[in-house]
Amino acid sequence: MDLLLLFKALVLGVVEGLTEFLPVSSTGHLILAGSVLGFTGDKAKVFEIVIQTGAMFAVIWEYRARFSAALTGLARDGRSRKFFANLAIAFMPAALIGLVFVQQIKAVLFQPVPVAAAFIIGGLIILWVERQPRPSRIDDVDNMTALDALKVGIAQAFALIPGTSRAGATIIGGMLFGLSRQAATEFSFFLAVPTLIAAGAYDFWRHRALFSAADIPLFIIGALTAFIAAFFCVRWLLRYIATHNFKMFAWYRIVFGGVVLITAYLGVIDWTH
Repeated sequence: MDLLLLFKALVLGVVEGLTEFLPVSSTGHLILAGSVLGFTGDKAKVFEIVIQTGAMFAVIWEYRARFSAALTGLARDGRSRKFFANLAIAFMPAALIGLVFVQQIKAVLFQPVPVAAAFIIGGLIILWVERQPRPSRIDDVDNMTALDALKVGIAQAFALIPGTSRAGATIIGGMLFGLSRQAATEFSFFLAVPTLIAAGAYDFWRHRALFSAADIPLFIIGALTAFIAAFFCVRWLLRYIATHNFKMFAWYRIVFGGVVLITAYLGVIDWTH
């Protein structure tokens, strides 16, 4: 296996792990990093499936006690049934819209201007939400109703637009709908599990012919680094939100959106891959 290719896998795994659960759009960052590293095309699409799965397992590991307790209590514990029901409800809007419109979205919106606009608009929305003095109704994920879950799920559906950020849509959407910063962030983590599993399974089926045993070392390096980076990122974010808001990420998104526009205009990066 080409050592340079393994290095690219390591870098992209770190990028995925650090951005998947932050409100900054992992897809946009992977496009940028892949373009800079020259890692694009069909193999890159397959590789993204693998590293997203690695990042997802970081959440499962961090909340293994919570998931284990919910699974074992599913038959007898109403709280566990409610937890999984809310995840299912929140998962459905993006899943249904994605199945119907994913090809059209990729064909029309996966272009420099829409991606940059999503970065910038998302940043402005974060700033607006953070500046609205609203007391939270829900301080714990277990207190969410089915309607709360549906609202967050609808917010997540906006993340189908490239550059929006799944984490950003669910966290900021949750806060907008009355969840505390902590509850919105944790529910975003939990919702990432079924969302990334479904997206990964769908993409795997579509691109199954591209998987090769020769790429296993590449996949291992990418998935492992994504897992490690995501694990530390999740823990850091939980500590960060205890004393900070999301304005830093908003300004980062606005600047990053400007970078996308400038690099696309100057032809430095081809964002269409």
